[in-house]
Amino acid sequence: MPPKRKATTSAAAAASSSEPKERQSKLAKEHNISAREEREIKEAFALFAEPMDGEKEGVIPTKDVRRAMVALGLAPSKPELKEFLEILDPDDEGDAAYEPFVAICALKLHAKDDGRGPASEEVDEAFRLFTGGGAGDGPLTLAHLKRVAMTLKQDVDEQLLKDMILEANGGAGVGKGVQRAEFEGVMRRAGAWK
Repeated sequence: MPPKRKATTSAAAAASSSEPKERQSKLAKEHNISAREEREIKEAFALFAEPMDGEKEGVIPTKDVRRAMVALGLAPSKPELKEFLEILDPDDEGDAAYEPFVAICALKLHAKDDGRGPASEEVDEAFRLFTGGGAGDGPLTLAHLKRVAMTLKQDVDEQLLKDMILEANGGAGVGKGVQRAEFEGVMRRAGAWK
């Protein structure tokens, strides 16, 4: 009779039952970004990509580089964009290839604010303005958005406000509201902060 197998620990069982972890590509490893970050960069690139011979992923017009970076929440400043375009398109042909685009996005990801400093204070202040000036610990709710719309004398449909909350919190539910980190993510994607 064969020997009995050892019982697996709950941590090992949980790890084996979870989704398989995405593997980093060579390009992601070169630029020290995760597979998820590379996938997001690739998706943003694909939004604006045009086919070109010799380029597997295609190219994006340089006029769309900023828009692609904003879609990633990595909006460049005007001087940064000028520098990036010089790197992406040194011959001024009007197109940017995928690999250099990944490189500049990786640079922006690494330079991204670590949650401390003035940018974080600005986010806290804006979040407090939306939530009514409280401690900022609670979520931004439908009532808060209604109050802001009324204060700004804007007639905004309640369904639109609910959709805004669901978009911000990833569909977790209107009653869950929007946490500060989710609020910051939405505002960064909208280009309010870099």
